Parts: sequence; C-alpha cells; structure tokens
Amino acid sequence: MPDLKERLRSHLVELARERDPYFATQGHFYVQQYIRQQLAAWGTVEHHDFAVNGRTHRNWILNLAAAKRQNRPPILIGAHYDAVPGTPGADDNATGVSVLLEMAKAFSEQPANYPIRLVAFDLEEIFTQSDTFGNVQYAKFLQKQPLRLMIALESIGYCSHQPNSQKYRPGLDRFYPTQANFIALVGNVPAILDLIRLSRCIRRSGLGAVWLPAGMRGQIVPATRRGDHAAFWDRGDRAIMVTDTAEFRNPNYHKSSDRIETLNLNFLTQVCTGLTEGIRLL
Repeated sequence: MPDLKERLRSHLVELARERDPYFATQGHFYVQQYIRQQLAAWGTVEHHDFAVNGRTHRNWILNLAAAKRQNRPPILIGAHYDAVPGTPGADDNATGVSVLLEMAKAFSEQPANYPIRLVAFDLEEIFTQSDTFGNVQYAKFLQKQPLRLMIALESIGYCSHQPNSQKYRPGLDRFYPTQANFIALVGNVPAILDLIRLSRCIRRSGLGAVWLPAGMRGQIVPATRRGDHAAFWDRGDRAIMVTDTAEFRNPNYHKSSDRIETLNLNFLTQVCTGLTEGIRLL
C-alpha cells in the first residue's frame, strides 16, 4: 500500500499541469507522452486518432490478456487526460489517469478473468457538443464490438470528513451520506449487479462506497452523464462511472486551485486497491 500511494503521487506530479489541447499545448503534449511511455512498460500501446476542427486528437489504448479464456469481451477502463483551461486538473482528471496507469501494472502482473482494455481519452472537457469528445469518437469506432463492461474513472481523489460536506441534486440527499468521504459508482440498469459487486470490494478495502442506478441512460439526473461513460450508455453497453462526485463536494472543481495538495492520497489509494480487486474478480 505505501508503494502504491507513492507511485500514484509520482503520476500526479507529472500529470497535474495545465494541459488543455488548444490553450496549453505544451502541457498537453507532455502528458500525452507520459501516458504513452507509462503504458508501454506493460505492452504494445495503440492509438485511436480522430479529427475535430481540423486538428488531430488521440486516445491511447493498451490491451491486456485475461488470466485464462481470451475469447471473452474486454472490460474497458477509461479516463480522460485533458483538463479545463486554466487549471492543473489534479482531481479532474489526473487522479483518474493515475489509477488507470496503476491498473496497467496490476493487470499485467496479475491478470483479470476478462481481457482488460485501458483507454486514456482526449478532449472531454472543452467542447459542449458531445460528438467531439474522445470517448464518443472511440465508442463509434468500436461499432458493434461487444464489451463486458465499461468503467470510467472520473475525479476520484478528493474527500472531506466535515459534516454536510457532500452535496446532491434535490432528493438524493435523503438516501446518501452527508460526509464527502466515500466513492460513488453510477451505472445504468444493466450494470446493477456489477455496481453491487464493485462497491462491496471497495468497502472491503476500508473505504465507504455507494452506488446509484441511472435510468434512461442518465436522462433522469443529467449530471450523471458528465463523464466518459455516457457514450457507452448510449451505445447500449453496461457502463459505470467511478467518481468522488466532483463539483458536489470539491470546491476546487474546474478552478486553478484543483491541485495535488488538495487531494487525499490515502483515499485515492483505497479507491485504486478496492476497484482493481473488484474488477479482477468479475
């Protein structure tokens, strides 16, 4: 556990920098190359290119074999690596990418029951038109290729033990904790059994975990669609977002203050440990 925490910290130091693909191109390029190099330590890294407004953007992909049966559909785990202009994006989403990189190590050394596909998505933050997102472009690229499950890692390193530190959309506060010291799993109806299994594994790591089923592909609570998973809900896949709930607890969300020192690395480490073990057991 201490070694994992320090590796996560090391990733965050490299990733948490301004890295908008249009306004912080140097940081964006640096982070791209860091992700590629880290994934390449565990296998052959592929890339999926897509064009937006005459510019080429790139999703990075690493496929890892299953423990036994290779003909099973893969579990796709994704995290976006771009950040909002003007912010280093430590929680959003350097935390998600850091865990993605550690999962490459974990599932290479001890494979899961299903093949694992790790994808670092570009271009999640800047445009309001969803068809420009890297996750949407990749979901289209897959066409009819089946997935066992899609998991999006989206802002997973901020927590608070203060009373009433967790906020919600109206109505949800009746059912969920008021202290912002848990991780949330938000999934569509077909993924409910996976929500239950993964949340149980995270709790065994010593961290609070709650799950929320999102009916109608998240249309009932539109905030649940804000992440790389929504494109896969729309594709008809089982898909889950793992999140610390971002703006509903983190006062630094999309601000220049979203920095490493505001994160709780013990919390992030527990998320990584519990989620990795849960995925391995699916």
